Amino acid sequence: MIKVSGLTKAYGKKIAVKDLSFTIGQGERVGFLGPNGAGKTTTMNMLTGYLASSYGKIEIGGFDLLENPAKAKQCIGYLPEIPPLYTDMTVWEYLCFAFDLKKCRFNKKAHLEEICQVVKLEEVRGRLIRNLSKGYKQRVGLAQALIGDPPILILDEPTVGLDPKEIVEIRNLIRRLGSTRTVILSSHILSEVQAVCQRVMILKDGELILDASAEELTVVPGANSRYGVRLTAPENEVIPVLSQLSGVARVEYVGSYESGTVDIILEADQRVDIRKILFEECAKRSWYILMITPLGMSLEDVFLRLTEQEPSSPALSEEKEPMPEILPENAKTTDSSREDTPEQMKD
Repeated sequence: MIKVSGLTKAYGKKIAVKDLSFTIGQGERVGFLGPNGAGKTTTMNMLTGYLASSYGKIEIGGFDLLENPAKAKQCIGYLPEIPPLYTDMTVWEYLCFAFDLKKCRFNKKAHLEEICQVVKLEEVRGRLIRNLSKGYKQRVGLAQALIGDPPILILDEPTVGLDPKEIVEIRNLIRRLGSTRTVILSSHILSEVQAVCQRVMILKDGELILDASAEELTVVPGANSRYGVRLTAPENEVIPVLSQLSGVARVEYVGSYESGTVDIILEADQRVDIRKILFEECAKRSWYILMITPLGMSLEDVFLRLTEQEPSSPALSEEKEPMPEILPENAKTTDSSREDTPEQMKD
């Protein structure tokens, strides 16, 4: 459904996105992650055709975004981080307006009623958008993205600012929509990506540093070297004693959830099975092990490990001058005369 080759965006000498290449198939739910300034929003804006690329190629649904932009954009439903709503309109008026802008050929009334039912807007369709809660405004933005029944949904921070109940409802809705569509989801909430997406892509300094399925993340090196342990032991002795054991890389105090017990996370050297060593030390001190549970590596662990590493590319290192925007002779750009604003550099 989506094929990206050598995608790059430069603002003068600043490289916001550098040489991205990836393919997303039909029906995949993909999470875009990265620290602030990593290039997530810039990438999504280029995929939708909202922002011009410096060079590279984007194919959407088999259509080249540069050569056939109208056909390519018909395949996409886009929800920006701040939905582009006209707050003086009612929900229904706004959806009719978006329907006309997209030049849809469906039966307008039937199509919009179906969308309102899917995103649960029936009760507020006659209300002014400015009087709606943040959650309902997000739903209106999502409804706008669904107009025309696009096979691809691109969602930028769809749950930002919502309360916990609204977050759960939007996540469930995205999962349902993703059963019949390709979904690209950008979010700072790692648990959200892990709950919704089948595949994770992590950006750092404009480069793709990880592209893996959610299942593969649980079997990366070190995933089985972490254990949750509950001991009957003096709290002030646990960390000093266990930290000195051979093969122990780190001991983290978690809390005390039963009277007289201590809960810790113990991380061992990947080459050592720490369980026997732990048992022998606890037996020597008459400490009882009430629980020991292998902990798979969480998405948060993977994210922090990857994004805390030093930049791998000299062009993106602070010690080097960023690569200038030099387009090759055969480079393609969606808008060579356009000057990007600071707002379009936001991530």
